[in-house]
Amino acid sequence: MIRRRTALLASLALPAVARAQDWPARPIRVVLPFAAGGSSDVAARMLGPRLAAVLGQQIVIENRGGAGGNIAAETVARSAPDGYTIFQGNVGVMTVNPTLFRSLSWDPARSFAPISHVMTVANILVCPAARPWRSVSDLRAALLAEPDTLRAGNSGTGSIGHLATVLFDHLAGTKSVHVPYRGGGPLATDLLAGHIDYGFATTPTVHSAIEAGQLRALAIGTATRSPLLPNLPTVEEAGLAHYSVSNWDSWLFPAGTPEPVVQRMAAALRQVLSEPELRAEFARRGMEAHPTSPAELTASIQAETLRWAPMVRASGATPEG
Repeated sequence: MIRRRTALLASLALPAVARAQDWPARPIRVVLPFAAGGSSDVAARMLGPRLAAVLGQQIVIENRGGAGGNIAAETVARSAPDGYTIFQGNVGVMTVNPTLFRSLSWDPARSFAPISHVMTVANILVCPAARPWRSVSDLRAALLAEPDTLRAGNSGTGSIGHLATVLFDHLAGTKSVHVPYRGGGPLATDLLAGHIDYGFATTPTVHSAIEAGQLRALAIGTATRSPLLPNLPTVEEAGLAHYSVSNWDSWLFPAGTPEPVVQRMAAALRQVLSEPELRAEFARRGMEAHPTSPAELTASIQAETLRWAPMVRASGATPEG
């Protein structure tokens, strides 16, 4: 009887094992929480063809912006856990949204099977070249003189760019008008057009415009300077003590995806993200390739959520601004 029961359990497990061994047998969809043109989109589209060569299947990139990334997150969380749908979640969506939004239809800890980090990228505080400010001090003085007037753009409600602005206001004692976009691409477009006054945007999104003199970089939001812009001070160096905000992107399957599939995708990402050519291309765009194990990504999400939760609450930030 025991042998028969063991054989039955083994037979029930065979389909999942077989599917994992055959994976991937068709194209894999990667869902992004932002519109095309931002750093997340750039990274995904650079990874796509390289991963396709490793896995033997096409990688299809799908941009589903809106609701601070929650639409894309929910889409993937509700997808079949068969290894053919991936969420590219960033630090804002995965670690800020659970505190920022009162209720979510998905849970970072239970709705996903983490695969790997993809990259880290810095946010730059920029303004249109036509604006008069040339330093953090200039911008702060203008914000203090005109509270609730200057428009600060970011890549979406709940994004790390949103929180970067909230933290800036909190530490500087200023008040800005929150203007969310569906990603870094639309944010950069309106910055270039002068429709908003300033904003925190990722390095790949605005670096070329800074080099061309179309946007003015005031400071970088990370704890250290960027190799691409070594003369640009950090926000903290510019006078705002204890300011440090970094951004990262990661890939996650829906919860319940077979572990062999998770491990194989993690290995494929590690292989591609370790290629010197890709790492150099990332670096030229202000991004740093950052492959990790599924366990390391899980620990990172937990730690970052604990780090950001009290700051989100203390800032008074809401999905509306």
